[in-house]
Amino acid sequence: MHILVIDDKKSVRDTISNFLVSLGHSVNTAVNGLDGFEKAQKTPYQLYIIDHLMPLMNGVTLSKNLKRNPFCAKTPILFMTTQGIDTVKRLPEFTLFSRIISKPINETTFISVVESLTNTVNDEDSPKVAL
Repeated sequence: MHILVIDDKKSVRDTISNFLVSLGHSVNTAVNGLDGFEKAQKTPYQLYIIDHLMPLMNGVTLSKNLKRNPFCAKTPILFMTTQGIDTVKRLPEFTLFSRIISKPINETTFISVVESLTNTVNDEDSPKVAL
């Protein structure tokens, strides 16, 4: 699976990329939402992993832009946040996210969520899961 990881912190991008590569996935990274949006318009991905708070374009705005673009609209989004799952659940944009995960990332939980998304990548009706 070809995955785009979008996070402004290099250490997070590197950690997540290493997890994904160890699972056999191909990974590209972006340093902020604007960078991620530009890359998503040029290359097809099967999963976006998006940080909540970033400079230039935050994760919510990026997610809205991706879902408005026919090229990207059906690609699942794993949304990462330090703001608390309950905070994200109250966002009107909550329905844009296929899954939500809290940061800092727990490797076991992260891998489990990614595997569930890779198994249901074409299932638009998969339930929302907050971890």
